[in-house]
Amino acid sequence: MNLSIYGLVLLTFLLPCLSKWIRGAPGGISLPEFGLFFYCIWAGIALLAAHGFVAIQTVGILFIETMGAYLLARCFIRNAADFRGMVLVVTTVVLALSPFAIYEWITGGKPILWALSAVSPTVEVTMMTPRWGFWRVQGPFSHSIEFGLFCTSILAMTHLAWGHNRSLSSRWLLTAAVAGTAILSMSSAPISCLLFQIMLIGYNSLLWRYRSRWTILWSIVIVGFLVVQLGSNHGAIKFFISHFTFDPGTGWWRLAIWDFGTDSVLNHPLLGIGLTNWQRPRWMYSASVDSFWLVTAMRYGLPAVVLLLGSCIWIMLAIARAKSADRTVEICRLAYLICMTTFLFVGSTIHFAHAIYAWFMFALGSGAWLLDTKRPGMARVPKAIHLQKIAYCARQRPLTES
Repeated sequence: MNLSIYGLVLLTFLLPCLSKWIRGAPGGISLPEFGLFFYCIWAGIALLAAHGFVAIQTVGILFIETMGAYLLARCFIRNAADFRGMVLVVTTVVLALSPFAIYEWITGGKPILWALSAVSPTVEVTMMTPRWGFWRVQGPFSHSIEFGLFCTSILAMTHLAWGHNRSLSSRWLLTAAVAGTAILSMSSAPISCLLFQIMLIGYNSLLWRYRSRWTILWSIVIVGFLVVQLGSNHGAIKFFISHFTFDPGTGWWRLAIWDFGTDSVLNHPLLGIGLTNWQRPRWMYSASVDSFWLVTAMRYGLPAVVLLLGSCIWIMLAIARAKSADRTVEICRLAYLICMTTFLFVGSTIHFAHAIYAWFMFALGSGAWLLDTKRPGMARVPKAIHLQKIAYCARQRPLTES
């Protein structure tokens, strides 16, 4: 069995975390977490049905990268301090990658992979066509898109969660460094996600006094989706897939993938096709599919994508409703929701595999502690009002009382 370093870490902690989760130690077991567990079971059945017992290794790796990564975060990130510590560690990793990324961006050299290959096998080096005279940075990942997505995904967490109560200069300096490193990937999807997070952060900063600001924003999004769906020849999903690219040819290719990929799902809706080659025209020479949600449906069937996507959305909605009176907790909640919303949207144009998939599941589990901060009613009342009530009651109490 060929395991990467992160795979060995997840394998080491899988049984302890699974044991704690079954016992209900980290805050209890929620229904969407059962959804993630049964997603792994369903995907395993689909792989075994398509390939037989030889697929058992793939089934095991899928379980490790899904439940192992999720439960590692679920069990060990239990409060705001843990969450902000995790954000600082990942931000530090991005900053440590930045000088090597700049070198690769200018020269096309792969210093990280060259160094790692002297110790152990690494991912394949990819030399893609430069854009605007610069090379697309791959870093230690399989593709420049994965490098860009990893760096982009931490932006809102760095700016909001770690930057909360920090000096203005350090907050913006780190945010700019993370954004600049992500741009070096020269990939449309990560850069689109970068702009998406910046707009959400700016929107929240401008309208933070209004409690209904997110209801207004989602109403605008839904109306915009319906307008594009009804007014575009391709529909909203195809419009998004085809237009958020640097190269128009790439957008056209993604539309073809979506058309023939959905045909594969409709032809094999229950258990999918596993890892076998999907049917497409001969001129589509590449078997890669640039959509995580579409790949999931193609490989494991519609029930699998419903379980996975439904569990993610359920967890996010439950966290969004679990309000707290602690300002730091609320900032962490906002940062987490922006990060995960970015993952859900970009999943329609990027395939999450290997390290990025494990990071996605870890990020999903890193906010589960927010479900334990829910307080009834008075959680939204400002702290000053509580202090005024306490002072008033103290003045009304007789002096003879102890």
